[in-house]
Amino acid sequence: MTNDAAKLDQAHVWHPFTQMRAWNAPGHEPVVLVEGDGAVLRDDRGREYLDGNSSIWTNLHGHRRREIDEAIRAQLDRLAHSSFLGLTNNVAPALAAELVEVAGLPKHKVFFSDDGSTAMEAALKMVFQARGQRGEPQRTLFLSLGGGYHGDTIGAMSAGHSAIFHRAYRPLLFETSEVPSPACYRCPHNRAQPERGSDARRTRRCDWECVHVDLARALQDERASAFVLEPRVQGAAGLLMHPEGYLAQAAELCRARGVWLVLDEVLTGFGRTGTMFAFQHDEGVQPDLIALAKGLTAGYLPVAATLAAPEIFDAFLGEFSELKTFFHGHSYTGNALGCAAARANLQIFRDDRTLEKNALLAKSLAQETARFWNHPQVGDVRQEGLICAIELVRRFETREAFPFAERIGHRVCEAARRHGLLTRPIGDVLVLMPPYCTTPAQLRQMVEALWLALVEVLSPG
Repeated sequence: MTNDAAKLDQAHVWHPFTQMRAWNAPGHEPVVLVEGDGAVLRDDRGREYLDGNSSIWTNLHGHRRREIDEAIRAQLDRLAHSSFLGLTNNVAPALAAELVEVAGLPKHKVFFSDDGSTAMEAALKMVFQARGQRGEPQRTLFLSLGGGYHGDTIGAMSAGHSAIFHRAYRPLLFETSEVPSPACYRCPHNRAQPERGSDARRTRRCDWECVHVDLARALQDERASAFVLEPRVQGAAGLLMHPEGYLAQAAELCRARGVWLVLDEVLTGFGRTGTMFAFQHDEGVQPDLIALAKGLTAGYLPVAATLAAPEIFDAFLGEFSELKTFFHGHSYTGNALGCAAARANLQIFRDDRTLEKNALLAKSLAQETARFWNHPQVGDVRQEGLICAIELVRRFETREAFPFAERIGHRVCEAARRHGLLTRPIGDVLVLMPPYCTTPAQLRQMVEALWLALVEVLSPG
């Protein structure tokens, strides 16, 4: 079984974000996962691993969660999928109503798609088309944060600023305006020196230049249409984390300039940062568009959603002959199975009081990972809810990074696998993002495995 699956994979499969020469090299044995239970994954050799990044940030309540399994089975007995073009079903509308309720945005409309990229692509196209149909054709410029990553479709890449992921496609992308990221650890406006044991956001010394200089300057462009950002945590940029209050101040500036606020909550949504959605930490913030995916179905099925404010939705209303329709869609929009899984996911939040339990787990995560400050090559340990990032550096005092080619983060995570932990780094940033069902004992095992791996690769001595 093992050899068959691995050989078939290496013979026929092309993996995302994977250097296939190394993957197919002689001696490389892919991990073939065949079973999951809670926070545990098993391969076809019977080995067990703790799922330390929630299966690339999607799996919320653990694998084989009974309530979601049952919801999908029950929906299979009725309807698996039907077209959403000019038709509807009885599951997607109910999910839409629940989403706007938990978001606290009852007048927003919900557009369904497949994944984070498509949710963002829809949001960007909504903004562009709505501006034209509102008589504002000059407002075509999207502002977005440095290091931002919003997916791999053309529009989503255009709104991103990842040198590694996007450089090959630059000739295909449309113009956007890059706003420096308010990530305190490497922010040029932060005059504080590194301090062991302290998240750089807590010890920063600045005058909020990230808002009052960087963003304010970008918003002066008369073409500015929308500001696109991941609130509080920028995922693929290296789990960069923003200081408390940034989003509220940014939203106020945008509102004053008539610039729409587009939030990418693909990573941060559904309890990851402590509230249901990250923007809800900042009282009074009313996003114009929100993109949701990943945790929407708790890691079960590919469903995404874009929530749009009435101001944007209304721009698409008109006579058929006016061609104001949103000419965008997906074959699996409103998929009944996926929507059933998503509704079961939201019911678990209510029944289990998930956000309250997550607060306790997040406290334990902070306590357990504090030990990483003792390693001389750890530059920063930052956490937002159940998202923990451990950034490795060559020199603590200067924040000097390791050369990219050394692949330090990758080597640490490879070593962690040998200690029973599955996680994936972002460059030299180690990631711990446990499922919400993780027990205190499992959390300690995750942290211990990552610590042992770090010491193996970078001996403190």
